[in-house]
Amino acid sequence: MDPTAIAIIAIAAVFALVLVGVHIGVALALLSMLGLWALTGKPVVAFNLLGATAYSAVMDYVFAVIPLFVLMGLVATVSGATRDLFDAAQVVFGRLRGGVGIATVVANAVFAAITGISVASAAVFSRIAIPEMLRLNYDRRFTYGIVASSALLGMLIPPSVLMIVYGVLTEQSIGRLFVAGLGPGLLVTAMLSCGIWLMVAFRPRLGGQVAVLPPMNARTAARIVAKPWGAVLLIALVLGGLWGGVFTPTEAGAVGAAGATLLALIQRKLDRQAIVVVLIDLGRTTASIFLLLIAAQMYSRMLTLSVLAAKLSDWAAALPAAPIVIVLAFVAVFLALGMILDSISILLLTIPIMYPVVVKLGYDPIWFGMVAIVSIEVGLLTPPFGMVVFAMKSALGDGVALEEIFAGSLPFLFLLALALAIVISYPPLSTWLPSLM
Repeated sequence: MDPTAIAIIAIAAVFALVLVGVHIGVALALLSMLGLWALTGKPVVAFNLLGATAYSAVMDYVFAVIPLFVLMGLVATVSGATRDLFDAAQVVFGRLRGGVGIATVVANAVFAAITGISVASAAVFSRIAIPEMLRLNYDRRFTYGIVASSALLGMLIPPSVLMIVYGVLTEQSIGRLFVAGLGPGLLVTAMLSCGIWLMVAFRPRLGGQVAVLPPMNARTAARIVAKPWGAVLLIALVLGGLWGGVFTPTEAGAVGAAGATLLALIQRKLDRQAIVVVLIDLGRTTASIFLLLIAAQMYSRMLTLSVLAAKLSDWAAALPAAPIVIVLAFVAVFLALGMILDSISILLLTIPIMYPVVVKLGYDPIWFGMVAIVSIEVGLLTPPFGMVVFAMKSALGDGVALEEIFAGSLPFLFLLALALAIVISYPPLSTWLPSLM
């Protein structure tokens, strides 16, 4: 059989297995082995690939960045940084109409620079911000939409697990990807904040009552605003060190993890029980990501041997359509897959095929990474499978219906789509800061 046909069948089979509930890592590894077997006619080649890739795919020093940044986020969550950030943002924005919603977005943006995982942000702020907004008689669906949409910042603002995975798949600098994410991340933060303010201005009932903060003098307010100083300093140290070339991404992860641990110890939040929980969560998250990366490397090698990606690149370059039309088609694929798959799975399935095409068309890989990540994050809010929505449902319990969260997220999907359009049409938003490194 033709190698290209074998690769196409393997890709279709991967999608079929994932849709019926097979774990994405298992599906990728299994079909990669079967594909190589069919391509070479030698089963020993396929089995040797499994053993070699399991070792070589994650042996590089740069892969230590994953457990280190995950540890940083887990320890920072234990330290109570989330509550401090929300309280500080509420002091600054709370007296505005819709101010608690804006405070939620801003706190989520800062928290995103520690965690790098949207699902974690959704779960944490569901417990902190939603009760406060409901207490002020915010519209229920509006409240859910604020938390769900702002949780997406967890993957847009560095450090981001998606950026790490994209960097591994495309062999791009993870440090440059982190810095590139600042522009789109701040754009989404500003658009969500302005969107909340405008929606409440035109429909005041959405924003309920203005928060009545307890009487406080300038010194008390300054103390509350300055309370998350440790988290802000940690973010500045990690991202500033990356931008200035002081740290490699792995070293930045180590500094971030050590700094988060120190903050938790200072605040006496890191007892024996908390350490056990953090280590268990760290092991589960890291093992899951590494399994996916190993399977993705096998998938990429199978596609390379089949020369499918090279043929697609040549075919796309020869099309009479403008190159941006092909990129928009890729964006449509990301959005469609977001309805049924999680974000890492989408990257693993699509980037090995799309990346060579984008490079062949002459686009900046860093810019396309930001386009892909923003597109995929928008998909996390779309039914029927929106991971952020399911994380919120899990945190809020049976009193909330999935339909309410999806309905509340709909106005914010339009804001996110507008932000995506800006990221696509104005590449310097993603490429200017990395060019200064």
